[in-house]
Amino acid sequence: MHYQVQTFSELTNREVYRMLQLRSEVFVVEQTCIYQDMDNKDIDALHVLGTSSNEICAYARILSTSKVPGEVAIGRVITSHSHRGKGEGHRLMAFCMNYVKERFACPSVRISAQEHLATFYASHGFEITGNNYLEDGIPHCEMLYTPK
Repeated sequence: MHYQVQTFSELTNREVYRMLQLRSEVFVVEQTCIYQDMDNKDIDALHVLGTSSNEICAYARILSTSKVPGEVAIGRVITSHSHRGKGEGHRLMAFCMNYVKERFACPSVRISAQEHLATFYASHGFEITGNNYLEDGIPHCEMLYTPK
C-alpha cells in the first residue's frame, strides 16, 4: 500500500470519485447508515489516500481545525473490505499520526470513534474523553491523543 496526502484541489476527478465511492461503500451501505457524508469539510481537509494497484483501498481525512482550537482532527478512517484483517488500518493510522506530528508540530488530535473501535484507537495513544453519543444511529465516543 502506498500512502499520499493531498489537498482537495490536488485530487483528480477520479480520486474524488473513488474516495467518495469507498466512503459510501463502508459508511452507508456496509454499516446501513443513511447520512450526509459530504459535509463541506472535504474542501479544507487533507486527504490521506492508501492505494494498491491504482485503487484507493484505505482513506482518512485530516482537519487542521477541531472542536477545540490548537487541535487537529482525523476522521473518515476506513479500509476497503478486501484489505481488512491485514493490519492496514493500523498502518493507515500510524501514517496519519506521523504526518500530523511532522506537519503540525505534534498537536493534540481529536477523533470521533465508533465505540466498537475504541480499543483500536487506544492502541495509537488515544484516550476516551468521556463524551459518548449517538451519531447517525451508531454509538460513538470522543477520543483525544495528547503528545507526551
